[in-house]
Amino acid sequence: MHRFWILALPTFLFAALSVVPLVAQDAGKQATEYRTEADVLYRSGDDLTEAMEKRCRLDLYHPVNQKDFATVVWFHGGGLTGGNKFIPDGLKDQGIAVAAVNYRLSPSVKSPAYVEDAAAAVAWTIKNIESRGGSRERVFVAGHSAGGYLTSMVGLDRSYLAAHDLNADDIAGLIPFSGHTITHFTVRKEQGIDGKQPVVDKMAPLFHVRADAAPILLITGDREMEILGRYEENAYFWRMLKVAGDEDVELYELDGYAHSPMAGPAHPLMLNFIRKIVSDQSERK
Repeated sequence: MHRFWILALPTFLFAALSVVPLVAQDAGKQATEYRTEADVLYRSGDDLTEAMEKRCRLDLYHPVNQKDFATVVWFHGGGLTGGNKFIPDGLKDQGIAVAAVNYRLSPSVKSPAYVEDAAAAVAWTIKNIESRGGSRERVFVAGHSAGGYLTSMVGLDRSYLAAHDLNADDIAGLIPFSGHTITHFTVRKEQGIDGKQPVVDKMAPLFHVRADAAPILLITGDREMEILGRYEENAYFWRMLKVAGDEDVELYELDGYAHSPMAGPAHPLMLNFIRKIVSDQSERK
């Protein structure tokens, strides 16, 4: 039976939560070294536009001389109109790699360009992480706000990764932070629809609910402090995934945290989710 959680812990208690790094350290050995590869172009071909050349890049932060580590593809927020890639502090020095992704923004492009870029970044990571020592079976996708929306779209609508000859169901896990599950308000604006008018069409993660998606961890801020009913959207998303037969989806509400601040205390929850999936994978081998 699914347990629904409302977390009411203050910030200092979240900071004290113990999250064991996913690469174990032997006593007496130096801490894991990390390397950052900056501005890696994740699209290829002779037909790249100037916008693709500029925005379709990622920073890859990864352990050095480690094997089979997990990787988080991280999409920044900004309403699909702004924002830039960054490695979240809460994901550093945790034994995992992080691919922090830029993608093209509105109004220079329109839907579905954002999701296509996100899928291209995920595909690049899956296809290239083994050369850095990581496991392509341990690639997770996550993001905050608009990045959470991109996470869910890439993971639920199989067509975007299928364009790269990949199966979205092979993603190790999806962790959207406070993401739209209806059609994103910027996508609706492009169609002349007011941001307060809810729409569920093919550009909505809700449209693509199914039983066989990758494991999903949904995290939002406090329902009374979130924007545009974001908690309620995610609660409905959780419910409809369950109705569709998905037994591997959880929903957390971070009581006392608004839309932007919720990302910080959400990182330990994400790391524990990743750690459990990696442990389960190891036990099956």
